Amino acid sequence: MPPVKPMLAKAVKKIPPGMHYEAKWDGFRALVHRDGAEVFIGSRTGKPLTRYFPELVEAFLARLPERCVVDGEIVIEHGGRLDFDRLTERIHPADSRVRMLAETTPARFIAFDLLALGDEAFLDTPLAERRSALETALDGVTPPVHVAPATTDAELAARWFEQYEGAGLDGVIAKPLDLPYRPDERLMYKIKHERTADVVVAGYRFHKSGPVVGSLLLGLYDDRGTLQHVGVCAAFTAKRRAELIEELAPLVMDPPAGHPWAAWTDESAHESSRLPGAPSRWSGKKDLSWVTLRPERVCEVGYDHMEGDRFRHTAQFKRWRPDRTPESCGYGQLEEPVSYDLGEILA
Repeated sequence: MPPVKPMLAKAVKKIPPGMHYEAKWDGFRALVHRDGAEVFIGSRTGKPLTRYFPELVEAFLARLPERCVVDGEIVIEHGGRLDFDRLTERIHPADSRVRMLAETTPARFIAFDLLALGDEAFLDTPLAERRSALETALDGVTPPVHVAPATTDAELAARWFEQYEGAGLDGVIAKPLDLPYRPDERLMYKIKHERTADVVVAGYRFHKSGPVVGSLLLGLYDDRGTLQHVGVCAAFTAKRRAELIEELAPLVMDPPAGHPWAAWTDESAHESSRLPGAPSRWSGKKDLSWVTLRPERVCEVGYDHMEGDRFRHTAQFKRWRPDRTPESCGYGQLEEPVSYDLGEILA
């Protein structure tokens, strides 16, 4: 019975040998429960996603076994690749908006594990047997429901790791073949791309614990010479958060007039440039204020991949780069993965 939390993965540097391998999909993790005419779609945290994807509810009623629990990922395809931004737009409070988006940007469901079928629960069943049961249960299934491609060939998984990024996927998942299903435990392995970039530090937000740095706001210059906000880096120790306050104090701009992102409080300004603190339904009453810094310092950060013109996830601070000028930090330094058609993967 829902809610059930999914089994999770821990990050490792290399693809481990002798396992079951799948692509790492960049979407919403979802556990789908079906019992006859009832469908419940649970998120990673167990919260219901059902109302946001009416087209998938219809698909599950038509394509899934009458009684089952399936683990997978909800994704949206656009231009031959995954589009996480369009996926996040689907979480909207207005039912009319949800219905409209279900028609204009329909979602897909990538199934990769089976937790129950009929009266039988598979939580204690080894992965290899669960995978076989999944393939049998969804034999001949048609879009928008798909069975995730899988292999036990580590060399093929390595090729997927390189190729699939061009379709918006962000790595490979490795699962021991004898692994039972353990909700909310990190027993699988994820291998993600690791890259570095030199970025401009143009501000910071305070940490929730007090007047210390929580995250640094990062920027890159575009072809027009405009500094665009590309994300943040965080995960500093408590000691380092306090040190950064003192270290960055000479750069604080108060008032912020003249800062390239000074217009961030104007909602219309976000339409032409990437600025921090963009208002959204996600932020709610969250304090989006930040401290403006003269964009004079450069740091090197680690990141996994881009979502459009920004870092998809929080970047990792590596080191300061006093040898780099801010103006030299542009998008041109970022690696562009070779394009790969998502349709080739889903087929």
